[in-house]
This record gives sequence, C-alpha cells and structure tokens, in this order.
Amino acid sequence: MPFIQGNPNRFDLKDYDEKVLPGNQLAMSRRTKIPREVLYEDTIPGGAHWSMQMRQGTVLRLIDKTGGANVGMLFYNPSNYLERYNAPDTLKCQHTFKLTKGHCIYSDMGRIFCSIIDDSVGWHDTVGGNTNKKSVKDKWGDHNYQDYRNDWYLNGHDSFLIEMSKYGMNQRDMSANLNIFSKVEVDDAGDMHFVENNSQPDDFIDLRFEMDTLVIFHTCPHPMNPAIEYPKKPVIYQISEADQVTDDDLCKNSSEENQRGFKNTELYNLGCHCR
Repeated sequence: MPFIQGNPNRFDLKDYDEKVLPGNQLAMSRRTKIPREVLYEDTIPGGAHWSMQMRQGTVLRLIDKTGGANVGMLFYNPSNYLERYNAPDTLKCQHTFKLTKGHCIYSDMGRIFCSIIDDSVGWHDTVGGNTNKKSVKDKWGDHNYQDYRNDWYLNGHDSFLIEMSKYGMNQRDMSANLNIFSKVEVDDAGDMHFVENNSQPDDFIDLRFEMDTLVIFHTCPHPMNPAIEYPKKPVIYQISEADQVTDDDLCKNSSEENQRGFKNTELYNLGCHCR
C-alpha cells in the first residue's frame, strides 16, 4: 500500500487498488484519504423510517443509493429528550442557509450533536419542512397499508412520530427537521424552489458525533418534490469509528461559534464520563 511519507496512517488514493478490499470492509470517501472500517451497514428502503443511538466518536455515513433521495432527520440527547436539534441556532451561528462539509449541527443547549466532516453533495436543506398525511394524499394519492401493504405511501410527520413513540416522545417533542440530500433555493422575491436531482447515485454525507445522540430519520420524499409518482429512494447507512478531533479540525475552526460549541460539548461529555 503506497503510504504518504511521514505519516504511516495515510496513503495516496490515486495509487490505491480498491480490489484488495473485499465487500464493504472499508468506507472510502472521495475526499478523505483515511479509510474507516465499517462496523455496521444496512439499507433503508424509500418511504421508510428508522432510529438509533449514535455514540460520541462514531461516524454515520448516509449514501444515496440511486440518486434523488431525501432523508428527514431529527436529533435528541438520549439522556434528556428536551435537548434537541435547533435549526435557528445551527444556521445563524454559522451564517448559512444550507448545510455541507465544515458545518455543525447544534442542540438548543449550545452543544454540537454532530459535525459534517465530509460531503459529496454540497447542499442539504434546512428549511423545507416535512410531509404529512394530507400533503402526500393530495400529491400522490391515498395508498394506505390496508389496501397496498408494503407498497403504501408513508409521510414524514407520521414516520417521525412512530420512531419517537419508541422512546416515550410524542408530537410535542417534534422540532424542525433537516432534509439530507435535498436542496431548496430562494429567489430574489423570497420564494422557495425545490432543486431536482441535487443528489446523484452514490453521493454521501459523513456525520461525526461529538456527543451521544438519538438519531431519528425517514426516507420519505421532500414536501416540495414535484415528482409525478411517489419517489421511493433507498439510502444506505454505515457506522464507523471517528478519528480523534485535532486542533486544526475543519468543523471546529470554521467559525468562532463552533469553537465555543466544541468547548461546551467537551465540558458536557466530561461531566457525563465523571458520573
């Protein structure tokens, strides 16, 4: 393996033969030269939902399998569900309308749930919202489970509620969500427009978790998606261990607020580990 001089843990991808890696043993980023062993991998079908707890120091990679996917996401502190993803704080403290590599995802306590350490898409929607039963029925028809079984059309709102109920939460615990892989632009008149084909097959995003986090997500379509047929786009997720955060970390240093956010999160984690 062609290692880079001076660092035995890094190698040059242009000289790297991927054939030596059978199956999915390593998650290779097109932009990151450090391979990560995949600890777990699964595929979520389009129009489905799931949840799991991510530990501090792990990475969640989401991969758009066929292109055009959407992943609605919510984040909670598993030790205190009152602490949850805060969209306004996430955007204003980083002076951004979108999320991409170098950005962090904040809780309403000023802590960082996770950092986006890699991203092949470049734009993930933060304001488009979520589908509900009525919006899906009006746009794509009423495909209920009783009549269509596994071919029924789920909506994002109910998908979140199903997963949240597993942890004793309900509608009052729901907050604004992210839409990974989707893009919404705003024109000069202030009108929002959905950008089709924002994400291509095999596009991905890497989320490095800075604290233990309950992740709730669905693969239902974006509410502004103009598709004629209900789009069912599968998403692969992979879990791996993260590299240690260094002083020159991109996400940590992309803004002064992120530096403070990392400090707040480090202090919280120290308290958790001292119990």
